[in-house]
Amino acid sequence: MMGLLDPTFKENYLGRAEVINIFRIPKVGTIAGCRVLDGVIRRDAEIKVMRGEEQVFKGKIGSLKRFKDDAREVTNGMECGIGLGGFNDLKEGDLIEAFSTEKLAADLGALTSAKA
Repeated sequence: MMGLLDPTFKENYLGRAEVINIFRIPKVGTIAGCRVLDGVIRRDAEIKVMRGEEQVFKGKIGSLKRFKDDAREVTNGMECGIGLGGFNDLKEGDLIEAFSTEKLAADLGALTSAKA
């Protein structure tokens, strides 16, 4: 029965960075110069770009750099360059929220209460 149910997904918050400056690089795209406000930004994380209260993009990080070196993760208070795969419409003041997605088994309790 458990294998037939669709799994549920949970987002685990990792960190948030504010876009300070925008760099447009030919043949590479747009790179956001950011400062990590809290938590940690990881290269393998998924991100949401928030402009005010509105979410303008949801996807993956294309590149994460500290100075000119590739970085695996950047922690609270540090500055970094973030390239987003397939999104170039960044503006100063945007917030980049990083999260990881966890796959949970479907809850049988919700299924049985829905039938009752």
